[in-house]
Amino acid sequence: MRVTKHQRQHRVAKLLESQSVGSQAQLVELLAADGIDATQTTVSRDLEELGALKIRVAGGETVYALPELPTQQIAPADHLRRVLGEWVVEVASSHNLVVLRTPPGCAHVVGSALDRSGLDGVVGTVAGDDTVLVVVAEGHRGRDMADHLEALAAATAAPALPPPVLSPVAPVAGLPPTKQRRAVPARSPKEQ
Repeated sequence: MRVTKHQRQHRVAKLLESQSVGSQAQLVELLAADGIDATQTTVSRDLEELGALKIRVAGGETVYALPELPTQQIAPADHLRRVLGEWVVEVASSHNLVVLRTPPGCAHVVGSALDRSGLDGVVGTVAGDDTVLVVVAEGHRGRDMADHLEALAAATAAPALPPPVLSPVAPVAGLPPTKQRRAVPARSPKEQ
């Protein structure tokens, strides 16, 4: 079967992740078993473009492996909490879907953090400008995932700032009394 270069390279990457592949000839055979025609030269080029390396595994055998890209690395749980706490402003759900609202231009940050979190029950995300659609796996409810994501966001939400302390300023001719006050930061006991 003829496939595009990107489709073939995607399949090569999946094969390297799931099996021990020690030679280009073996990789050609595995692709052929999947119905993908490829020559050793083509596979060699694909491995080069994918950045595949030969590594030694237990037992001394060498196999091809792909280095983890930053987008494929599992992000620490704290990172997801911080991102959700900073950027998610609204959460809604329906069946196996969760919709997260963010400020304009921020949805991709939240989507990427969720994708990289390895969070159980998340199949994947689709991020627009200010909305992230989270697809929840079979056997999980969207409402439960929404509650979990809200709890994560609340766990790192910034504490509320105290109201500003108003102090009088010199009166300005022509301004009503309500305009004669200004907000100033509260002073700590050390500053007073």
